[in-house]
Amino acid sequence: MRQGIGEPETYEVADGVYAYVQPDGGWCLNNAGLIVGETGTLLVDTAATEARARRLKDSVSRIAGGPPRVVVNTHHHSDHTFGNFVFAQDSLVLAHERCREEMAASGFGLCGLFPGVEWGDLALALPEATYQDRLTLHLGGLRAELIHPPVPAHTTNDTVVWVPERRVLFTGDVVMSGVTPFCLMGSIDGSLRALEWLRTLDAAVIVAGHGQVAGPEVLDEAEAYLRWVREVAAEGVRAGLPPLSAAKESGYGRFGALRDPERLTANLHRAYAEHLGAAPGAPLDVLEIFEEMVAFNGGPLTCHA
Repeated sequence: MRQGIGEPETYEVADGVYAYVQPDGGWCLNNAGLIVGETGTLLVDTAATEARARRLKDSVSRIAGGPPRVVVNTHHHSDHTFGNFVFAQDSLVLAHERCREEMAASGFGLCGLFPGVEWGDLALALPEATYQDRLTLHLGGLRAELIHPPVPAHTTNDTVVWVPERRVLFTGDVVMSGVTPFCLMGSIDGSLRALEWLRTLDAAVIVAGHGQVAGPEVLDEAEAYLRWVREVAAEGVRAGLPPLSAAKESGYGRFGALRDPERLTANLHRAYAEHLGAAPGAPLDVLEIFEEMVAFNGGPLTCHA
């Protein structure tokens, strides 16, 4: 691991349910999850680099005694999916149908955004099975319910994994814990609606896509941030300011302690688009907006993957 970044940690957050947390939760340092039932094991997400994916596989094997039967990708972003190939020979990789499409379209594009990362000898392993709205996997006495949110949120192809018998929710990047939300490829309004919907599950433990394991209070943090972004966007549109200028004028508000606060620029681009009538998830210029995030950050984005 790079200097200053802690080792991944595995927590048993409920009986047979584990969170694999990669500090510090910033760019490309995602979380994974493990559900161990009497009849099989399910892994939620993989990792960004070959080395990190292999370390995750070792951790899964120590807990479960072997590879998982199923790997679920919560969305197409490469920090959650590049490691699929480490598991694909032994495990069925499963995701929302649009996730497979977006993975195929984006390929290894993330490598160009963070050229300093030691990605390893990657191979693209697309999901072999897909679903549309909802799918339940039975692992003996535990159910893993794969649910596609009713609206675009973090992306257009999100999956949350709900373990009702343990009241544990794996949110993917629909929710982040102590980390700035990122809606560039999804929706601000949709994320707010998704948070309202997630509350109805009444989860006791939430394993977000990045950051520490939390309780339902993490939903409040995300909602407050997204509502603030929407307000900043509305003011920026009224003032005729482009998103980058609005970000510079507003600063980070009370959310500067969240990891990767430069994402404000990207979130404002999405909020502007929706304020002006764009559909949730409508494509935006990702490369151009990443360049604006770098400008707002005052230098390259920090990635310790």
